[in-house]
Amino acid sequence: MKTFQENLAGLPGCEGITRLELLDDSSKIVAIIENKPGSQGSLRVYRHLADKHGAITPIAAQEGLDLYAEHTEDARNNPGKHPNIDRLLDLVQHPRTLNTRVVE
Repeated sequence: MKTFQENLAGLPGCEGITRLELLDDSSKIVAIIENKPGSQGSLRVYRHLADKHGAITPIAAQEGLDLYAEHTEDARNNPGKHPNIDRLLDLVQHPRTLNTRVVE
């Protein structure tokens, strides 16, 4: 199994993006992932998932959990420590879809 860093190396960068907004089915912003140290990996994962699946669907969320690799288990054991992973875990457990909007 690849590590998060190994998985991240295969994803597109996040240059030129200020943030990624996650939207519920009524287009309300439910979360923002900013392009700043500490969240750039998540920005890259979520952007990849949105580009590949058209939105953050339950299937995309499962793929994201696989990409987060070792951090997924840490998130399961420590709820709240990794909010971007917690969100994916919730989408898998309680299926729904989040749309995305890239802000440059």
